[in-house]
Amino acid sequence: MKENKDLDKNTAKLLAEGKMLPLMEAFYSIQGEGHNVGMPSFFVRIGGCDVGCRWCDVKESWNAKLYPPTFTTDILTQVLSCKAKAVVVTGGEPLIYNMEPFTKELKDNNFKTYLETSGSSPFTGQWDWICLSPKRNKPPLETAYKLASELKIIIESEEDFAWAEENAVKVGEECKLYLQPEWSKAKEMMQTIVDYALENPKWNISIQSHKYMRIP
Repeated sequence: MKENKDLDKNTAKLLAEGKMLPLMEAFYSIQGEGHNVGMPSFFVRIGGCDVGCRWCDVKESWNAKLYPPTFTTDILTQVLSCKAKAVVVTGGEPLIYNMEPFTKELKDNNFKTYLETSGSSPFTGQWDWICLSPKRNKPPLETAYKLASELKIIIESEEDFAWAEENAVKVGEECKLYLQPEWSKAKEMMQTIVDYALENPKWNISIQSHKYMRIP
């Protein structure tokens, strides 16, 4: 984790050790996209991102200083209040922090752990499912590709199909492949994505169904 000079030394140490995380929000909802769409899940959104994708729909998550460092044990207390046994850790970019302590706590309490990441930082933590969503401006580390359970490529223009294929050859054989329209371009690009998937059936299509359902 990059040092935050505005924090006291003890808090900075706890963040570096992964015993605290800058919690942006935590809520119980339905997974809206990718392979696990429709799955009731508890979402933990971690503040802080060093990727800064221009079409990110949660840009308010980028500045970790906006969110209070929270003990992972306190986050776990919130998780324990939900009925589902699936926890999705998202951001921001969760892997700029040490995720080992929090995921160990989750596993010790019999939760399955799901990660949403750009793969641009070294992996830490114990994960049952990893959704890798590469970004051009800060591509994944090479080690990220073999760890991916699913590869999700955001399609904003036709140029992104070449980016999708460039990433697809790097993942493992069991990795699920998804093309997902960038939300503001969904109507414009959907038919092109459909046509591409029909011609290249190794690809599946993902949509942000939670936005259609009007849930977080």
